[in-house]
Amino acid sequence: MFERRGRNLVLTEAGRIALDYAEQIFRASEQLTATFRAVGGQRKVLRVGALATLSRNFQMGFLEPLLGRDDVEVVLRSGGQGDLLRALDALRIDVLLTNQVPARDAASPYLVRRIAEQPVSLVGSRSRLALAAQGLPVLLSMAPLILPTPETALRAGFDALVETLGIVPRIAAEADDMAMLRLLARSDAGVAVIPPIVVRDELANGTLYELAQLPGLTEEFHAVTIARTFPNPLLREVLGGGGSEAGLAAGEGGQ
Repeated sequence: MFERRGRNLVLTEAGRIALDYAEQIFRASEQLTATFRAVGGQRKVLRVGALATLSRNFQMGFLEPLLGRDDVEVVLRSGGQGDLLRALDALRIDVLLTNQVPARDAASPYLVRRIAEQPVSLVGSRSRLALAAQGLPVLLSMAPLILPTPETALRAGFDALVETLGIVPRIAAEADDMAMLRLLARSDAGVAVIPPIVVRDELANGTLYELAQLPGLTEEFHAVTIARTFPNPLLREVLGGGGSEAGLAAGEGGQ
């Protein structure tokens, strides 16, 4: 297993193989222990991590199949993508909800599932309707815009769109989460680039209006898990049977 080199002991090839197997055994043991913690008691537990900027109502839509059940406890944690991926690696959470696809390579443990996709529109108050009637290029170039921050995928798509149209937008505000975009639009700070479902209630009661849909622009939501020998059985209910893409979209409110 070992050979001596000077004053040190180093692994032989057989030792390295044995260590690889041992690490697999220890990891399987950790997964089994985590699964027992989740299902071994009277109540089953699903531990969910969500990107801090992700819509709270989207999270509620994802969890809807489990809510109100006496035999299930849901633990929600929010944070940055890096911290939550580390929590997923360490088996402290069972699934990560995000709108950012993690980097993957041949050695990556992450399993990424797209669970919802929503169109993106320009949304604003009644006072913007006259400008919207002049067409999308006029609206994009003349209206003060409320945009997602530059590091988001949605902003990258919007920047590509206006560059294609040859438009330099007037930026009134930027925000990194849907809840703030929604509040800024409600305060009439400008016209928001946002999925209409996020402001569903405001569109229904006439507080805000969908002024124009942005062609080719969508917001995607993903569930990230890792391959586990003993997966949490509750995941099948939110990823397999329950929580369809249509159902999740209908539950989105952007709050």
